Amino acid sequence: MDHLRWLERECLAFDAVQVRDLERYMGIVGAEVRMPLGEPWRVGKCPYGRSALSIAASCLKGFYLHQASLGVNVDLGEKLDGTRLPSRVDRRRSFLGHVKSAMPANPLAPKGPHRRHPKMLPDGARDRLLERVNSARDRLVVTWLADGGLRVGELCGLHLVDLHLRENAACNECRSPHLHVCHRSGNPNRAEAKTKHSWQVEHGTVTGGLIKRVSPAMVHAYFEYMTTEYPRGAGHGMLLVQLHGAGTGQPWAPVGARRMLGRAGKRAGLGLVKPHAFRHTFTSAVLDAADGNLLIARDAGGWAS
Repeated sequence: MDHLRWLERECLAFDAVQVRDLERYMGIVGAEVRMPLGEPWRVGKCPYGRSALSIAASCLKGFYLHQASLGVNVDLGEKLDGTRLPSRVDRRRSFLGHVKSAMPANPLAPKGPHRRHPKMLPDGARDRLLERVNSARDRLVVTWLADGGLRVGELCGLHLVDLHLRENAACNECRSPHLHVCHRSGNPNRAEAKTKHSWQVEHGTVTGGLIKRVSPAMVHAYFEYMTTEYPRGAGHGMLLVQLHGAGTGQPWAPVGARRMLGRAGKRAGLGLVKPHAFRHTFTSAVLDAADGNLLIARDAGGWAS
């Protein structure tokens, strides 16, 4: 109905509508299009979100395909009735997807990064975020969330003594480089690990807690951060610190990491990026690599079941 009212305002009949007119309408209701949009429309109302724009595009395509079947504006119907090659996801979730050679496409649908699931990161998000963040600390956050599957509270609650980034560490609990996620309720930045495994410090070495392996990329990001940005003489001993403002050198709160990722995601064209999306993506990657073995995914992510 909103589109029909817009057609009346624009003095457009069904047989005179072109694809450019429909793209202009989609831009007016919230889609990103590069063209002059004309007079304001829906004044005082919020623009549609991504899911609402997808639904609106489907409704418009169906409406004009129906008009074309009645003999009205057949050229527009042919332009809207496009196809695309099926992706791997299409082949997996579609019935008899392995025999499909084409999938329906909608030129009015909003463009954006592909996601395997709404709670996961878009494809290639890690590399695009690493290009857009502004400091070694932020590169460490992106790398450790992506490779370690850490929760943001676990990452911001890490102390330097929790990190055993060399092989055959003194704790004798894991031969490869690893870290210990320890639940501490008295962190100055109020960051707490969700898991509450027992842990202790013996002769300056942390043992126990939740042990998570560390990738070479995580070790590289750590040394870059420690050698270029970590303040000397920080008495709190925590890993992540503020780099600017009145609290420079103080422990970095989880809300700061969330806001940093949100800003970087918008600069990279990924929309709102949440820290927990890294954990979902990490778990999916582990399941793919382990042929769907749930026990391996459970241990890698640190779940009880």
